Amino acid sequence: MNLNAAAEILFLDEFSAADMPYDAGEEALLKWKTSPLDSAQATYQVFASTMQTGGWIKVDEFSADKKFASDIKLPFWAWKARKDLHAVAIPLETHFGKLEKNKEYFFKIISIKGRQKFESEIVSTQVKRNWFNFARLNNLVFVLVIFGIFIWTVSHAKRKGLFIRRIAGLDAIDEAIGRATEMGRPIYYITGIGSMSSISTIASTFILGEVAGKVAQYDSYVKVPHYNPIVMTVCKEVVRQAYLQAGRPDSYREDMNFFVSSDQFSYAASVDGMITREKPAACFLIGHFMAESLLLAEVGATVGAIQIAGTDSEHQLPFFFTTCDYTLIGEELYAAGAYLSKEPMLLSTLRLQDYGKFFVIVAVVIGIALMTLSVQYKWDLTDKILENIFKTY
Repeated sequence: MNLNAAAEILFLDEFSAADMPYDAGEEALLKWKTSPLDSAQATYQVFASTMQTGGWIKVDEFSADKKFASDIKLPFWAWKARKDLHAVAIPLETHFGKLEKNKEYFFKIISIKGRQKFESEIVSTQVKRNWFNFARLNNLVFVLVIFGIFIWTVSHAKRKGLFIRRIAGLDAIDEAIGRATEMGRPIYYITGIGSMSSISTIASTFILGEVAGKVAQYDSYVKVPHYNPIVMTVCKEVVRQAYLQAGRPDSYREDMNFFVSSDQFSYAASVDGMITREKPAACFLIGHFMAESLLLAEVGATVGAIQIAGTDSEHQLPFFFTTCDYTLIGEELYAAGAYLSKEPMLLSTLRLQDYGKFFVIVAVVIGIALMTLSVQYKWDLTDKILENIFKTY
């Protein structure tokens, strides 16, 4: 085919092959300039081979009005989204299996328009694993900023301490334990029916450790009936450690933590019976609860116990509000361990979470404003820029 005939269809200008940037060495990238003759009536066929002289495999075929550099899904800081450049990512593993190291791959493109064809020159490249994925730079920046803020808050907490607003339910723990000690009655601590993988159960074990330490200091007695045997095992170690730290290992008893039943309502009925018979002076209901929450809390209120509850099950909160003296709402439950222990590391995580919430709120407000303006004034790039910055890869 002569050059003039080729120019009348689709002559590939500046056709090149390269390794796909920022990947794990699995794709090759082909690029060439767009042509004024690009249209849906013309077609590009992409061929690849491990040899320059033969063994060609058709790896892609598309109409000439598709697949531009602007279609490559890379953020703006890692890729120039040009519309005047065709760009095709070729997944070599799909067609050639496991790739060999330093292996050279050859490519050519045939452009077809009607009965006319033009075959490009042959180009080649090697693919390799990239050490750094520049497309994820935003994630790295976010991690570094979060880590820096965390280090600063830990340092600040150790030097000057951090302010945490007063949580009445946690401040009442001393009152509840003191009342139980004066009356000579036990304290019941109920961790709910959640498993050890539940965040609310983990938070409950933190609070149990602080409560057990104060019980040891007051020389009172705590009983912890369990629904889950794994939670019981963990809580045994938590209570034992609390007594050791309080300097009262002789007061610790193995039967403080005991298994009741893994059936929801059998557990609730059994604990209700214990509370009715022993009439504890204080009841802690902290963890994950479901329908048994009102059954437990109502009996505790009937015997006149001070009740402190906390859960992240929002549909159970109304029952605790009605029957308990104090209720930890949502994140107050997660903050309880840091609030009670005043441990700088834990306090720092709370401050970091607050900074994170503030950042999210500000980002949402600014994002809404920018998206509104982009629609109003047709700023096409604004939504893509925002998506790239806040995208998690």
